[in-house]
Amino acid sequence: MTRDHLERPAPGAPDFLFEDLDSVGSTNALCFERARAGHGGNLWIRAAEQTEGRGRRGRDWSSPVGNLFASLLLIDPKPAERIGELPLVAAVALADAVDKAAGTLHLVQLKWPNDLLVDGAKLSGILLEAEILADGRQAVVIGFGVNCISHPPLAMYQATDLRSLGLQVSAERMFGALASSFSAHLGTWREPGGFQQIRKNWLDRAAHLGKEISVKTAREEISGIFADLDARGHLVLKQDDGSVRTLYAGDVFFPGD
Repeated sequence: MTRDHLERPAPGAPDFLFEDLDSVGSTNALCFERARAGHGGNLWIRAAEQTEGRGRRGRDWSSPVGNLFASLLLIDPKPAERIGELPLVAAVALADAVDKAAGTLHLVQLKWPNDLLVDGAKLSGILLEAEILADGRQAVVIGFGVNCISHPPLAMYQATDLRSLGLQVSAERMFGALASSFSAHLGTWREPGGFQQIRKNWLDRAAHLGKEISVKTAREEISGIFADLDARGHLVLKQDDGSVRTLYAGDVFFPGD
C-alpha cells in the first residue's frame, strides 16, 4: 500500500481528498476501513493495482496495472432518501469523464444502471455499496474501474479498452477527469430537482432505448421494450401485452448477448 498514503486535494476537485496507492486488495474495502476509523468522507482512493477487485453481485473484477481503479467515500450524502439515484449520477459522470480524458464526443453509451459500453462492449464497471457505521453515520462508497490499456475476457459480456480503441489515456489522466466530472454532477444532483438533469443526460446516452431487452432479476427474467427511466431512475419496460413494468434492480441483456 505504498506510494502516497498522505491525503491531499483531489486533482480537479479540490473539495475532495485523495490518496494515491500502489497496490491494495480493494479500493472500496479500503474506503470502508477509513469510514469505520472515523473519516469524514469526500475521500478518493486510487490504486495502481487491486488484488481483490470485485464487481456487482460479488463478481471478480480483473485489476491489472495500467487501468483505473478508484473509489469515493461519501458520508451521509444528502438528500439521503435519494441515494438510490447515485449509480446513475456515477455513470453520467464517468461517461463525461471518458470524453474529456480521451478527447471524444459521446464515445460511450450507457446500459442500465451504470455500465459504459462502446459498440456493445463493456469499458468500465461501477460498484456502489453502503454501510451504517457504529456511530450511526452512513458510509456510501462508489468504486470505478476503467479499462484504459487492457480488458479481461468476461464470461457475461464482451469487453474493450481505450487503447484497443486507438485512444491513449493513462489511469492518472482518467482519474483527474473523473474526479472533476463527479464533483460537478454530484453538485447538480444535490440541487432541488437536480436528478432530472442527470436522468436526461443518462437517457441521451442510453443503449437500446426503444428496443427490446431482457432483464434478469433475482426472481425472474423479463423481456420487453426499454421505454424510459422513471423519475427516480428505475427502468421502465413495456411488455408485449401493453402492460408496463418498473424494475428497481437487475442485469440487462441485449439480443445477441
